[in-house]
Amino acid sequence: MGNWVVNHWFSVLFLATWLGLNVFLFVHAFLSYEKADKYYYTREILGFCRRTLRKQLDHNLTFHKLVAYMICLHTAIHIIAHLFNFEHYSKSRQATDGSLASVLSILSHQEKGKESWLNPISSPNMTVEYVTFTSIAGLTGVIITIALVLMVTSAVEFIRRSYFEVFWYTHHVFIIYFIGLGIHGIGGIVRGQTEESLNASHPHRCAESFKQWDVHDSHCKHPQFEGLPAESWKWILAPVVLYIFERILRFYRSQQKVVITKVVMHPSKVLELQMNKRGFSMEVGQYIFVNCPSISYLEWHPFTLTSAPEEDFFSIHIRAAGDWTENLIRAFEQQQSPIPRIEVDGPFGTVSEDVFQYEVAVLVGAGIGVTPFASVLKSIWYKFRHADHNLKTQTIYFYWICRETGAFAWFNDLLASLEREMEELGKVDFLNYRLFLTGWDSNIAGHATLNFDKATDILTGLKQKTSFGRPMWDNEFSTIANAHPRSVVGVFLCGPQALAKSLSKRCHQYSSLDPRKVQFYFNKENF
Repeated sequence: MGNWVVNHWFSVLFLATWLGLNVFLFVHAFLSYEKADKYYYTREILGFCRRTLRKQLDHNLTFHKLVAYMICLHTAIHIIAHLFNFEHYSKSRQATDGSLASVLSILSHQEKGKESWLNPISSPNMTVEYVTFTSIAGLTGVIITIALVLMVTSAVEFIRRSYFEVFWYTHHVFIIYFIGLGIHGIGGIVRGQTEESLNASHPHRCAESFKQWDVHDSHCKHPQFEGLPAESWKWILAPVVLYIFERILRFYRSQQKVVITKVVMHPSKVLELQMNKRGFSMEVGQYIFVNCPSISYLEWHPFTLTSAPEEDFFSIHIRAAGDWTENLIRAFEQQQSPIPRIEVDGPFGTVSEDVFQYEVAVLVGAGIGVTPFASVLKSIWYKFRHADHNLKTQTIYFYWICRETGAFAWFNDLLASLEREMEELGKVDFLNYRLFLTGWDSNIAGHATLNFDKATDILTGLKQKTSFGRPMWDNEFSTIANAHPRSVVGVFLCGPQALAKSLSKRCHQYSSLDPRKVQFYFNKENF
């Protein structure tokens, strides 16, 4: 028992160190979650590196979640270790057997004005709850634990998707978490023997003769203890400074004036905004954060850019998918009122930037998930118009899966223009696209069947006929693998997780074991 009391804080210190390391990583993960500029620039710097290395940057959200889980795990172990320690402390303070533990527990509590105590429970009647809520370490520990629970529980997918405002505001409790973490160790509840006392009364020499402490002919004196210096602030200082700098930079950029040049209301309650901003420069597939102060000063929502880098404006398509988007669409629908002011931060990089690095690209969009590929397809149209000979991509397969027919109207004009352009240039095989309708009834299907022999699709007006149901991915991948037996194929998805698992599985399944033959690389948009 005596040796346990002398070394009682080892487990807590060890776990606190691991917890500090995970918090350090968490701040960096939070920066990656916030999509700081450094993420985009790092992708650019690594542009000459191997594809697999660059792809790791696109798992920033996975990294963010993994570190958060590790923080939760180590926090739980850290709290349990404290509970065991306080249980031992309480028993040691109440002990009357004259053991080393009981002697160490009453040190300095007998002498007022001294801070040489080891046991934070100063009297036999003091409870663990009292120490918890009256000490700096205990109180801040409770606060940051509650903050962590709130952040984790509000970040589950159901709440994040259905009640985004709850997730958004609750996640910013991280400010309280980091402040509490920074001062958590100031109270000095984790203590160690002073250097002077350690030299005079080393535990290895004096622990066994504790009953002779302070006897006039004894070489051992009562040990003196002091609070160990706080360490947690060291783990968070550098990343917090970086985070503050990044927020200041983003605030400065968001205050730059945005001019809305065109507003278009598409079917299925989809709003298109075309905008201009001084110094704005983008690449295909990138996205921006959008804020509308008249709706909420604090909420910033990510939207993929649907315009091409070659255009003299940038645009986004916004689908009604919650209170914020519904209020924004309603505000633009009111023609008599002035156009709402929009603030923009970005653009930020995504996996779709790499689409032109592949010989063959497979683009899969589900519903509004088509937006990053609209930018890609527009850019292709411009590259062909200007005879860009640096285009590495030889073939593009485009799959668009929608629940309702009205959604196809968003980019019908674009797809029709690409059809004509490919025909005029004799590159009909360059773009192979398929449209799939998953929400249909017998009337729609019957109408399409009766008009199947017509030159254009009855639903979209395009030459490519709409398919009913979902793609048979095994057939699609097998066809692509046979058509391009020695190509590197990039598969890009903006859609649900279930579809991501299916496509990722088939990328592994249809990639050849021979690295010289067809290889499929899966890429998914993460927000």
